Amino acid sequence: MKILILGAGKMGSFFTDLLSFQHDTAVYDLHPEQLRFVYNTRRFTSTDEIKAFAPDLVINAVTVKYTLDAFRQVLPLLPKECIISDIASVKTGLKQFYQASGFRFVSSHPMFGPTFASLSNLSNENAIIITEGDHLGRIFFKDLYQSLRLNIFEYSFDEHDDTVAYSLSIPFVSTFVFAAVMKPQEAPGTTFKKHMNIAKGLLGEDDYLLQEILFNPRTPSQVENIRKELKQLLEIIGNKDAEGMRSYLQKIREKIK
Repeated sequence: MKILILGAGKMGSFFTDLLSFQHDTAVYDLHPEQLRFVYNTRRFTSTDEIKAFAPDLVINAVTVKYTLDAFRQVLPLLPKECIISDIASVKTGLKQFYQASGFRFVSSHPMFGPTFASLSNLSNENAIIITEGDHLGRIFFKDLYQSLRLNIFEYSFDEHDDTVAYSLSIPFVSTFVFAAVMKPQEAPGTTFKKHMNIAKGLLGEDDYLLQEILFNPRTPSQVENIRKELKQLLEIIGNKDAEGMRSYLQKIREKIK
């Protein structure tokens, strides 16, 4: 299969490495210097090269901010039978775009990133495949993710956004609050170090990606739950309520079993 990957960033390079030994792959990036870090693949810097390549599948791996712009740039260059796809963690506007594009499409979300995941062992990581895409496209990504031993979930676009609001916005906001109250410590404890490493990794991600996840319309209700829990916990601490603390700890232990 001839596969064009848009974007030579972390995930674009990952997919290139993954697919280039079994498929005829090409990577297109507006910034030629990014292509220095991709190997065993064609490296495109012009749209003429894309048209001549005539891919069977396009994987859009650019930064979330430019996902739709990247599609709009290459769609006029693609064969009509080409399947277009994205791996974006934020699907806002994609369903409507795909439906209006006239192309077969598939959308998925690898729920991991090079910052935290061990790319050599992804058996504890997850991926979402959107059910509203092309059947053959879904099979391609399902087979690909199964080869990585990822745990695969299938959701609609709406169900995906609900899941992201819960599984990403809660840890993101909690980490932001942790980072916001930090100060240098000479002898930090083990738990502190682990939290700090998470915070540094998360804050190393693209600003627009973090913003879009938090601006998901479903995020405010999740953040409100954090505010309510903090209020309750602060009251227990302020009152030195030992029985209340025991009950609270029992409640949250039940939630994470």
